Amino acid sequence: MNRNKSDALFEKASKLIPGGVNSPVRSGKSVGTTPLFIQSAQGAEIIDADSNRYIDFVGSWGPMIVGHNHMAVISAVESALKRGLSFGASIDLEIELAGMIADAVPSIEMVRMVNSGTEATMSALRVARAATGRDVVVKFDGCYHGHADTLLVSAGSGVATQGIPGSPGVPEDIIRKTLSLPYNDADAVHRIFDKFGRDIACVIVEPVAGNMGMVAPDTAFLETLREETRRHGSILIFDEVMSGFRVAYGGAQERYGVIPDMTCLGKIIGGGMPVGVYGGSAELMRHVAPEGNVYQAGTLAGNPLAMAAGIATLTLLNKDGVYESLEATATRLVEGLRNAASEAGIAVQAHSVGAMLGLFFTDTPVRDFETAKTSDLDRFAAYYRQMLENGIYLAPSQFEAVFVSTTHTADHIDQTVAAAKNVMKTL
Repeated sequence: MNRNKSDALFEKASKLIPGGVNSPVRSGKSVGTTPLFIQSAQGAEIIDADSNRYIDFVGSWGPMIVGHNHMAVISAVESALKRGLSFGASIDLEIELAGMIADAVPSIEMVRMVNSGTEATMSALRVARAATGRDVVVKFDGCYHGHADTLLVSAGSGVATQGIPGSPGVPEDIIRKTLSLPYNDADAVHRIFDKFGRDIACVIVEPVAGNMGMVAPDTAFLETLREETRRHGSILIFDEVMSGFRVAYGGAQERYGVIPDMTCLGKIIGGGMPVGVYGGSAELMRHVAPEGNVYQAGTLAGNPLAMAAGIATLTLLNKDGVYESLEATATRLVEGLRNAASEAGIAVQAHSVGAMLGLFFTDTPVRDFETAKTSDLDRFAAYYRQMLENGIYLAPSQFEAVFVSTTHTADHIDQTVAAAKNVMKTL
């Protein structure tokens, strides 16, 4: 495919923006490409600046679960737009979206709207520390919870993709307050609580990991987190920025039946607009100012356009059969990719949870960050580049999830599997 316009735009961007991109994984550096510049999108397809058309499995990194440019979402945003872009004041749409979230997510009685997943997680940690009077945070290797200092220890997503061990600029004093354990390791959880239980303010986890590639949880692992945090008076936080409204309408906590104390959301609840939410029981959330003394604020929080897009998106998702259809689409894709690899004699690990999936080029079962890193990164890079040439747009990183939407048709999946069969044979 001719990408002259994208390349020219990237050259211009590189003089004005670090690395030419406003989020590191977009660069394509780890897979030996330069980034696409997108012109437009519709449904499950995107078109780049050179008018090349692709089947999109990135979905703006998760939010576009009902597809790009859905008429109901666009109409809702247009209606909100006529009222004004932003007021920095309360609006009725905030209440409507908050009610929909509280009705859907088992752990949530009250929410605070913010503008990103990073804001949601860093704010939830602040509430947990205030509520417990403790400082130590437990997280898990390969889980990415945004770029707040405390949470960059052994992080996944772009940190893993770029091979950055944590991040310069994070003080050692902060790092010492964060303990990172292997994902899916219940024994490690028992040990850390036996040793530091009285100091642990909270445990934060992606209940379905999506930032080391997609890695499914052991239910027993999630249950252990719930048992140990409850036993030691610590707060359990589910980071469902990615899995919320994607693996089930009520998120991973509905799917696995493990209910945290607090939940962080983003992506889908904004329908493609910048948004984040942290929420939990009324008792915990009443620590937040102005009702409590935990301060957090945001000029654009509860932005009317984001609220409108989120309401429209959740309304579309809250219909009979939507999640069964999404899961069937993801399963069809996973089975097709497994068959393509098998026919080519290539070892892969491919699996899905709800409407997200992972593909790893390894013969080692993937259940944590260490096993995810056994994937052949050179083979993935070659696979990525050739799939792109075949009109399939994937995340340019082995350590990102694949997303399907309600607009991915059987034909889209069949085209993708056919391309994978041809590409796998060359690897």
